[in-house]
Amino acid sequence: MMSFKLRPDQVAGELVEFNEKLANGLQNMLEVGEISEGVTEREVVFRDDKLTLYRYRAPEEVKQGSVPMLIVYALVNRPYMTDLQENRSMIKGLLEGGQDVYLIDWGYPDRSDRFLTLDDYINGYIDSCVDYICARHGLESINLLGICQGGAFSLCYSAMHPEKINALVTMVTPVDFKTPDNMLSHWVQQVDIDLLVDTVGNVPGEMLNWTFLNLKPYHLTSLKYLSMVDLMQDVDQMKNFMRMEKWIFDSPDQAGEAYRQFVKDFFQENRFITGGLKIGEHDVSLDQVTMPVLNVYADQDHLVPPDASRALKYRVGTSDYTELSFKGGHIGIYVSGKAQATVPPAIAEWLDSKS
Repeated sequence: MMSFKLRPDQVAGELVEFNEKLANGLQNMLEVGEISEGVTEREVVFRDDKLTLYRYRAPEEVKQGSVPMLIVYALVNRPYMTDLQENRSMIKGLLEGGQDVYLIDWGYPDRSDRFLTLDDYINGYIDSCVDYICARHGLESINLLGICQGGAFSLCYSAMHPEKINALVTMVTPVDFKTPDNMLSHWVQQVDIDLLVDTVGNVPGEMLNWTFLNLKPYHLTSLKYLSMVDLMQDVDQMKNFMRMEKWIFDSPDQAGEAYRQFVKDFFQENRFITGGLKIGEHDVSLDQVTMPVLNVYADQDHLVPPDASRALKYRVGTSDYTELSFKGGHIGIYVSGKAQATVPPAIAEWLDSKS
């Protein structure tokens, strides 16, 4: 058996080098400045309570398609992940692909939002945004792109209002919430959600954030911060790291009633698969999703395993169904260089073919 021994002078040398890097990195941190939330120019076009609807400005030389698209992000994190930095922006890629892009920013729920339900979010807020965009463009239907939990919301909306959706794109969207490799689902099965919500009201974003980080604790905490010392040697890399850190820990609280229903109906009861899902007065089934569907998933996703997303193929009521697999993880599908070169152009091309 081979053994490796470090001499005392080697250990001392590495400690000196580490401290020098740390000192230089701390100086670079002083030059980082304010960390922005999104980089692409946009305008506020509609508000509803805490919701803000943005429209993004496309490059002047790019001709936009005739059917606008609305991006619906998850409630649990902030949507600027889709527009994180200049060379890591899904929204910029969609704009360059000729899409007219709108995005919902849910804002930050407070105690006054404690009793908001999934019906309020889907048949209230999303429907108001869809109606606004349709009226602005003189259309009866638009394209919808839902991300993660926002993809589940978009599936529900499309099932209830198929006449308003021309084409649907789902990204890293869970459909079967009880696949064997879904660790998050395993954790939540025995949680008394009624007791939690009845006790705390709105569910703290910090609690959910630490739950997600502990799905891969070494990779997402210890290893990341050990590697940070090397990133700190370059100001631009440091800015990129801090943008990601800001997004990770920028976790809104969750409106209590909506959280209760989402966890119970989707994670614990798996009603997309088992049936019986009801949103407000609507009975919701995926076979009511009759428009063209593009399902984009990441094959190394630890939050939404590929099988959880691919289950959509066997449930929707349309024969015009397409899958796009990305070789990466749940976050990489937005920000990796490979994703930027492939995913937004593929989505834009597919949407153009359906307009």
